[in-house]
Amino acid sequence: MNLLATILEDLRAPIGRDPAARSLLDVLFSYPGFHAVAAHRMIHALHGTGLPLVPRFLSNVMRFATGIEIHPGARLGRRFFIDHGSGVVIGETVEAGDDVTLYQGVTLGGTSLSGGKRHPTLGNNVSVGVGSTVLGAITIGDSAKVGAGSVVVRDVPANSTVVGIPGRVVLQDGKPLRSAPSATRVDMPDPQALQIRQLSERIAALERRLALIAGSGYDDVAI
Repeated sequence: MNLLATILEDLRAPIGRDPAARSLLDVLFSYPGFHAVAAHRMIHALHGTGLPLVPRFLSNVMRFATGIEIHPGARLGRRFFIDHGSGVVIGETVEAGDDVTLYQGVTLGGTSLSGGKRHPTLGNNVSVGVGSTVLGAITIGDSAKVGAGSVVVRDVPANSTVVGIPGRVVLQDGKPLRSAPSATRVDMPDPQALQIRQLSERIAALERRLALIAGSGYDDVAI
């Protein structure tokens, strides 16, 4: 498939994955994620020719223009979609399959200063949620989902959902795992709400004792 056809597929990708995408013209003119990916397709082709400096310079220009940083060496599959892409970082040796979706603030980063493969490999139909970090030469299997705010440093099997810090698999083939934590991050208790409830209970107890004092006619009832 030629470069133009691949970019046209990228243009159509948000229509099926983002309800806010009203039309191809909407995506063309108002989606920085598409702009970044389309530019990367061309920059990556230049990078493949061995042309020095220019690909890195152009990718830096696109980083300022879109808020999305994609190294020229990263290999992105077809219909790659970055939604609300501000703060997305994609490292040099990242490899992504087809129909991958990234959201705001995702980092596909490395954990080694040595050369060679040091960034993640994402399978087909992978989704990486807002603010997530995927680090190292690990593999995220086909149709896997990374929950928002997760930090993933180990391989993730296909058809699974991983959440938390560090990332843990909580769903496999649509079924909860017994070893998964019983409460998700959104269900964790709010410490401020707990303190407010305790204060409210204390105030109610004091008010009851004050009422007893007023009814008894004595001023020396212990509170």
